[in-house]
Amino acid sequence: MRILFLGDVMGRAGRKAVAERLPALREAWRLDFVVVNGENATSGAGLSIAHAKGLLDAGADVLTLGDHAFDQREMQGFIESEPRILRPINFAKNAPGRGHRVFTAPGGRKVLVAQVLGQVFMKRCFDDPFSAIEPVLKAHPPGGMVQASLIDMHCEATSEKMGMGHFCDGRASLVVGTHTHVPTADTQIMPKGTAFQADAGMCGDYNSVIGMEPAEPMRRFITGMSKGRFQPAMGEATLSGVYVQTDDRTGLAKSVVQVRHGGCLSQSGPEAG
Repeated sequence: MRILFLGDVMGRAGRKAVAERLPALREAWRLDFVVVNGENATSGAGLSIAHAKGLLDAGADVLTLGDHAFDQREMQGFIESEPRILRPINFAKNAPGRGHRVFTAPGGRKVLVAQVLGQVFMKRCFDDPFSAIEPVLKAHPPGGMVQASLIDMHCEATSEKMGMGHFCDGRASLVVGTHTHVPTADTQIMPKGTAFQADAGMCGDYNSVIGMEPAEPMRRFITGMSKGRFQPAMGEATLSGVYVQTDDRTGLAKSVVQVRHGGCLSQSGPEAG
């Protein structure tokens, strides 16, 4: 199965890039399944109903969220009626929506998608991500109940993301990190067959401070004082993520390639791998 994961969509620039480029990539790369992290798609803080529909219409099969899952309050109701949007599995016991679900890809193949929040350096204290994902992995063995499985590990620390990669090795097709908006250079297949990248990066303008116009972040760094709100950068966005090919029989990764498409970063993708 050919699966594409795109990192955090950042504001209007990120939404525009996904809307303009994803349909062509689905065709050119013959993608079977696409997952997009959309938690910063609306002004850099959460995901609105309209913007969620736009990303799904562009070709995303599933949208994952993160610690900003419900910054846009309307998502609290919408996520209950839209099964293609997932919030973190360990967000809160009474939170609306679900943190994992099995979806159907072409040919009737089943794909598990789950998202979990890390704890290290996060502002809120979330439940243990490892114990939260364990029963999901046990219930959906790769090559058995599902033909592929993808875990979105949303957190700050690369060490915690790497820990999740090792924890899931041999039990998931792909473990990929989100949240920090900077793509890491550790794309690999782990010893037991799970593809891994500590952070997918963002779909946004990299001539920025993690997707924000530099002026206000720089002011706060230099003076320690704020003057206004952060504003998403509006230049041409780079689509950043991971492309993985899986074996339907085992559910494990056959190959994995870092994706950087358009914008100011050098381009890479499956055609380069």
